[in-house]
Amino acid sequence: METLGIVFTELGDGYLRATMPVEPRTHQPYGLLHGGASVVLGETLGSSAGGLVAGRDAAVVGLEINANHLRAVRSGIVTGTTRPIHIGRSTQVWEYRIADADDRAVCIGRITLAVLPKPPGSGA
Repeated sequence: METLGIVFTELGDGYLRATMPVEPRTHQPYGLLHGGASVVLGETLGSSAGGLVAGRDAAVVGLEINANHLRAVRSGIVTGTTRPIHIGRSTQVWEYRIADADDRAVCIGRITLAVLPKPPGSGA
């Protein structure tokens, strides 16, 4: 998260939000927000929210993630928001939406998480 400048900004009833700068460390070669950076933001949001819901005795790990890149962004800040679609005992599904400063959709996606018992001695 620190490497890409991702910062959590809001935890609300049924959502988690974070921002990420659009700058050289998150650009692809043409100077646009890299699709992989958007996916990192989406996975960070979904996994973090999933971990909060699962609690201290569980670990969540990603099973699948998808992303649709809808709009190019060259600079500024993007904001990602994740919301649950399914919260089960063994799996969770979260949707995420990343928007530009004008709240136009930049990327939308979904992440599926496995909920596992936390390994003994993991401490995390």
